[in-house]
Amino acid sequence: MEPLIIPGTEICPDVRLDVLNNIFEIKGKSIPPDGKTFYEPILDWLKIYSYNPNQTTNFRFNLEFFNITSSKMLLFILYKLSDIHASGFNVNITWCYGDDDMFEVGEDYAYMINIPFDFIANPEKTDSAA
Repeated sequence: MEPLIIPGTEICPDVRLDVLNNIFEIKGKSIPPDGKTFYEPILDWLKIYSYNPNQTTNFRFNLEFFNITSSKMLLFILYKLSDIHASGFNVNITWCYGDDDMFEVGEDYAYMINIPFDFIANPEKTDSAA
């Protein structure tokens, strides 16, 4: 399966979905004007991947912030990963966060799906003076 690589911009996240190297990551800012159009190829790719996934999928979310539409699309991605997990494959979610709000969003997502999350604070993004 061909990797899906979408270079990040100021408003769209960097996406790397690579079966061969077992790299699955979405990072950066996600505030595209049309989130559905941006995330559609990612969801299509994951649908095909779900037919023959790696035994273990390590998916990393490292988002600075995102808008409401992106939030919904990220949940769809997590549902697809949950389906893969429910099919008997190992799925590990790493949620990187730079502030309390992003941590809480990750907790909310973890509550909604049946996959354990690993939470990692990004020290360069965390406001330690608060």
